[in-house]
Amino acid sequence: MVAPVVKYDRFSFWYGDFQALHDVDLDVAPKSVTAVIGPSGCGKSTLIKSVNRIAELEADVRVAGRILLEGEDVYAPGVDLVSLRRRVGMVFQKPNPFPASVFDNVAYGPRLFGVMKRGELEKIVEESLRRAALWPEVCDRLRSSALRLSGGQQQRLCIARCLAVEPEVLLMDEPAASLDPTSTQKIEDLIVELKENYTIIIVTHNMQQAARISGRTAFLLNGRLVEVSETEKMFTRPDNKLTEDYITGRFG
Repeated sequence: MVAPVVKYDRFSFWYGDFQALHDVDLDVAPKSVTAVIGPSGCGKSTLIKSVNRIAELEADVRVAGRILLEGEDVYAPGVDLVSLRRRVGMVFQKPNPFPASVFDNVAYGPRLFGVMKRGELEKIVEESLRRAALWPEVCDRLRSSALRLSGGQQQRLCIARCLAVEPEVLLMDEPAASLDPTSTQKIEDLIVELKENYTIIIVTHNMQQAARISGRTAFLLNGRLVEVSETEKMFTRPDNKLTEDYITGRFG
């Protein structure tokens, strides 16, 4: 059996007195897409933001259990958060490009980690934009403001910005929720391509999207992992009645 890249081991998470996650056990295989589904407020975003610990940017949080990244506990004492967030990139629901050029957006991470030579930066920027399926659309606009790009282009730029620092894992929190259908399809096609080289965990409210792009799906309800299985099985033969009720629209 292939060892998981990300492993939740009885992981719980609190915001103050509110417990957002309860004893979650979940293995995420390498070079795969795992979709996390569930109604609003069930803990989906907290689940993925716990991997690179950006969830703890909220005040007064605490955790129990472990999250292992390649066998190492990301909550162990002394973990370098900058290094962790380089290994685990994050793409948010709303595109968040920096108010800078397309080039400088993608070059930001490599510069942060010490890449200063112009030729090397140019190579990284082009390669990252190609991986994000954006290069043909912006190759002659690298000096233009990223804020002038369309919403879908901005989201792919944010993905390119993540890829520029060579992460192992990509976390995506409803990356197409604010996009039009054409841009959504481009993002979905890109995710399918990226899984050849990256481990991806995506939160989505869109059942059809989960079915199209993921190999495994995890159903979360009230902070508890109800069921996780191969996506096709979950959407056709779920083991839990709660899963079936959610997928068929009886609640949520």
